[in-house]
This record gives sequence, structure tokens and C-alpha cells, in this order.
Amino acid sequence: MTMRPGGRTCRPVSEDELAPGGALATAHAPPAASVSPAGSLADVVHGARHEQLRDLGRSKTFVAGMIIVAFWVLCAVFGETIAPHDPLATDPLHTLAAPSADHWFGTDRLGRDSFARVMAGGREILIVAPAAALLATVAGTALGLTAGYLRGAVDNILSRLFEALLALPVVVFGAAVLAAVGSSRPAIIVAVAVPLSPIVARSVRAAALAERELEYIEAARVRTEGAPYIMFREVLPNIRAVVLVEFVVRLAYAVFAVASLSFIGVGVQPPTPDWGRQIFEHYSLLGGGLLGVWAVVFPVAAIVTLVVGISLVVDGLTDVLDRAP
Repeated sequence: MTMRPGGRTCRPVSEDELAPGGALATAHAPPAASVSPAGSLADVVHGARHEQLRDLGRSKTFVAGMIIVAFWVLCAVFGETIAPHDPLATDPLHTLAAPSADHWFGTDRLGRDSFARVMAGGREILIVAPAAALLATVAGTALGLTAGYLRGAVDNILSRLFEALLALPVVVFGAAVLAAVGSSRPAIIVAVAVPLSPIVARSVRAAALAERELEYIEAARVRTEGAPYIMFREVLPNIRAVVLVEFVVRLAYAVFAVASLSFIGVGVQPPTPDWGRQIFEHYSLLGGGLLGVWAVVFPVAAIVTLVVGISLVVDGLTDVLDRAP
């Protein structure tokens, strides 16, 4: 034993106690840094999102769909640069010509180059359809959250409204609206979005009904948070996967609806190149054999491949989100 100043004794210290991990080393070690629960939760969420992005990148279905959609987007943006002819230029001497080295997709009834018109024809659809799908998703999400969270009389009234709108086919409703107000880009967007929004609302309502019974919602009520705060700051972030899938699904419906409105003559108006309008202008010629077939088959193929591409994106996205914990 040895004496310390002040009269206290202390025993000798062994090498094992001084070694890393020994009793004294542990006793005099600085306290470990505490881990913030909020930081840990943020890291978990961040890691989960990165894992989902990796899964999407590995999904052949999702990648194939994105390639198809990206192809048509690039054609809409750079189509007039790629095409060797002006999509609005007419040539009365070469009407309804078959595909050739000069006109890769042939020509239409006015002698306009079909390849140039197909390249540029997706521009209006790829502007109007996403805008209509976005408007339908925003409106449907707000209505679905309100109905699902508030319940009671509000839910009953909104549910009856959803059912009434769902009884109207999208194309029929759109045609009636455009016949009344005229064809313009904003009018087409609204005419397509309105009948699509109750479909989104019903899906969001079902998700909100399930979320409103969970403990974190009750905790928000105990904190005396208002209904708008709980709906949009608590419930909405937890059902964003449902909202995202609904947007992509409605996008495919919107593409078909916009093309259908142009096909029946109330959508995009000439001379603007449009796939649906091209089919409308030439389908009556199909009874004469190959006369006019080239002016129809390529716009039809463009619409089909775009819708298929979006559907593949939906399938891949749904598959990855369904595997998420």
C-alpha cells in the first residue's frame, strides 16, 4: 500500500487494470456519445428509401417501362429535329404514300410526312395527360383524406359525390364539357381530371381510414393538433405510396382519354399534330385496303406503346412498394 497526500492510502495498480478494457480504463473513459432517436429514425427512413430506389433500378419491369416512356418524351422534345420533314408541310402530289426512303412512315391524306407527325404528335398528350393526372391526384387526395379522416356526415356526402362522378365515363364527361366550353388545353385538362379524381379519392379514403385508428394519430389528437394538420402532416406522409401509385395509374388512363377525345374530334384541334387526331382523320379510309393504313397504324402503335410503358412502370413500382416493410 502507498500513502497519498492527505493521509489516504492507495493500493498498487496492476498492468491488467491499466490495459485497454481494464477496470480503470473503463472507469476513466469519456462517456459514449448518445445517439439521437430522431437521427436514428431519419437514418432508417433514408436507408429504406435508398433500398427502394435500388430495387426499382433492379426491376426489369420498371426499367423497361421507363425506357419506353423516356423514348416518347425524347421524341416529343426533339421530334422535329429528328424528322427530315416539317410535320405541317403538305405535298398534294404524294398523298397517302406508302413508307419509303424519303417518307419513313408514309404520308397522310394531305401529303404530310407521317413520321414527322408521329414524332411531334405525342407532345400534346405528354403535356395534357400528366397535368390532368396530377390535378386529379391532388384533388382526389384532398377529398379522400377529408372523407377518410373526418368520417360522419362529411364522409357520407363526399362518398355520394364520388359515386355520382364514377357513374360518368371519362370520355363521355370530357366530350360533354369540351362541346360546351370549346377545346383548349386547360379545358381538356379539367375535363379529364374531374372524372378521374373520385377514383383517386376512394383509394386515398380507404388508406386514411386505416391510418386514423393508429396510435400516432391518437397522440396527435392528445397534443390538440387540428384536423388539417393531422391529415396533411401526419396521415398523408404515411400513405404517399398509395398516392404515388394512383398518380401513375391515372396517367395511363389520362393518355388514353386525351387520345380518345382527339379521336372523336373534340380534343386537340388541327393543324397541331396529335396521335388521336391522326387516327380520326384517316380511319374512315381503312375500308379501301392499304389506302390510309400507314397514317393510322403508326399513331395507334405510339399510343399503345406509351400506355404499355406506363403500365410497366406501375407494375414495377407496385411490386417494390408491396415488398416494403
